[in-house]
Amino acid sequence: MSKEQLSNHIRRLRFDAGEMTQQQLADIVGVTRQTIIATEQGRYAPSLPLAIKIARAFGKQVEEVFQLE
Repeated sequence: MSKEQLSNHIRRLRFDAGEMTQQQLADIVGVTRQTIIATEQGRYAPSLPLAIKIARAFGKQVEEVFQLE
């Protein structure tokens, strides 16, 4: 049985959004910068509400930001 991995495009989306910093994204979605760092690196799988907030911060659907591999 293979282990599913959650990947994301947060870093690219931050860059495309005028080089938004991790701290700016954290402030927008109401978490710490460390949470954004861990999420970007795939070390933390966000809750559904947080995933939705992150996607909305970029004007995207959740599936456009996060992928289950």
